[in-house]
Amino acid sequence: MDFLEELNSSVVCGDGAMGTELMSSGVPLDVCFEELNVSAPEVVSRVHDSYVQAGARLIETNTFGANAARLSKHGLQGQVQELNQAAIRLARKSIGQRPVFLAGSIGPLGITDPQPELENINQADLFKEQVQAMLDAGVDAVFLETFVDFNEIQLALNVVRNLDTKIPIICSMVCSEEGRLPSSLPIVQAFRELIRLGANVVGVNCVTGPHAMRSILRRIPIEFPISAFPNAGYPRYHDGRFFYNTAPEYFAEAAKEFVAEGARLIGGCCGVGPGQIRAMATAIAGLRPTLLKPAVHWIAEPEVEVRRRPIETSLLDLMDKGQTVVVTELDPPKTLVLEKYFAAARALIDAGSDAITLADNSLAILRVSNLAIGAILKQKYNIMPLLHISCRDKNLIGLQSELMGIAALGIRHILPLTGDPAKFGDQPGASSVFDVNSIQLMEIISGLNKGYNFAGKNIKYPTDFVTGCTFNPNAKNLDAQVARLERKIAAGACYVMTQPVFDQGLVRQMHARTKHLGVPILTGVWPLLNARQAEFLHHEVPGIIIPDQIRSRMTGTEGTEGRHLGIEIAKEVVRAALDYFPGIYLITPFLAYDTTAELAQFVRNLS
Repeated sequence: MDFLEELNSSVVCGDGAMGTELMSSGVPLDVCFEELNVSAPEVVSRVHDSYVQAGARLIETNTFGANAARLSKHGLQGQVQELNQAAIRLARKSIGQRPVFLAGSIGPLGITDPQPELENINQADLFKEQVQAMLDAGVDAVFLETFVDFNEIQLALNVVRNLDTKIPIICSMVCSEEGRLPSSLPIVQAFRELIRLGANVVGVNCVTGPHAMRSILRRIPIEFPISAFPNAGYPRYHDGRFFYNTAPEYFAEAAKEFVAEGARLIGGCCGVGPGQIRAMATAIAGLRPTLLKPAVHWIAEPEVEVRRRPIETSLLDLMDKGQTVVVTELDPPKTLVLEKYFAAARALIDAGSDAITLADNSLAILRVSNLAIGAILKQKYNIMPLLHISCRDKNLIGLQSELMGIAALGIRHILPLTGDPAKFGDQPGASSVFDVNSIQLMEIISGLNKGYNFAGKNIKYPTDFVTGCTFNPNAKNLDAQVARLERKIAAGACYVMTQPVFDQGLVRQMHARTKHLGVPILTGVWPLLNARQAEFLHHEVPGIIIPDQIRSRMTGTEGTEGRHLGIEIAKEVVRAALDYFPGIYLITPFLAYDTTAELAQFVRNLS
């Protein structure tokens, strides 16, 4: 009997995630080899053996991250076939002649930023390499698991199905207890599409414990085979290790409820060890698949009276009215002496700026929180803030918490950035987070605007962010920059702010390359102060390129002469930019706000 025949006639118990036997006993995999005095293959075999002996009828290979993208972080991208097939041999050895099925585990690629060693390989090829290795070595099924991005699991599914039209495919995703993906797509809708594309089993794994898994399953009609692989509840962290304490008996009772809700393939994810699997296997032994269950009528939550906050006028509104927009960057100060900063901000607004944009510890140099400064600007001085948000300093929880706080303050304008690496800043020992990059953060913001956080949970009050993005027209490979800009716009960006431009010719080229995008572009203008500054910016600051002819014009200048020439060059760029674009993004050099104030007034006089 093959795997699908077994699933159609009975409920199947799967194993826990590789390594959770060790984790649940307090021994993480990164130290277990030394503590147990065994080799890595022996540890993997022991884990497989323990799940088979516990009663699992399907076990997974330890290949979740064995794709070239993830392996490249360890210099192993050339060993995809070798590692996947070695994992299959180990699992087969543990199975022996027992009636246990083997599923090849495949997880998301784990790509956040472009990886140079993979820049000529597309994502489909990365999946194809891993899948082909598994098919060649012989697996009974392919298990696509822990996917949060529906587009990515679609891609992986299509790759598997194109390589083998008959291999059983399990597609398992991460969703909220309310049954939504991070994109806010209902999980049932995702499942129906995956089945249409060729999946044989669809389900949910990871993140949720048994209680939340029951809630999810209750929302899923019995239209297709369903899998359920919850975590062992929430872990506690102690002395560098994670401990899961969910009792096997609790899992056994939950497993029977999963069957009643229509699940046919039942197992465990993080923290689920052989003890829980043994209890589950015993509890569901002999149970037949549930083919029909009563429709669940969900009672709508009562309407909550929400006092609507005044909606801040957006820069897009101003541009729609034909107004030339001026946004001026004024970095938060490095100290808590704030009076000069707020005086500068008021002067820039008086000179004609529509908004003050605040960097988020740019160049990884410590400054006062831009959220705090932005809130003061808005609440005390009625100045529109535009906040940069860097992915460098906060994880997914911190980023979303800050975004919700920004929304609560009534601030709408956001500029997501990947951020400069922390190790190059002024805080030795600081680390970078980079859970996501700027494009992924834009997708999260788009979800918040629909009323859902990254986990797909309803936040009750949708945000109303106006999201921008950056563009570097100075890059040598402008095609790559335009392609990345297109991805940012697809992710939700509705206006663009460029790196500083110093050349009128580049303004015209930029217009020719971006006019098809249909979004407003604010041309970055940085008034140079002297020759020394021009050389510093060109040679030491990422993303800024000052053409030879401009640096030649600035040669030898300093003081008043340098400032006047820098302003004149900036005005030349402003004139050229306003022939093509609806706004200007002024960058204040080292808090020399009088210079950008003069340029803001110049823009106002032109418009």
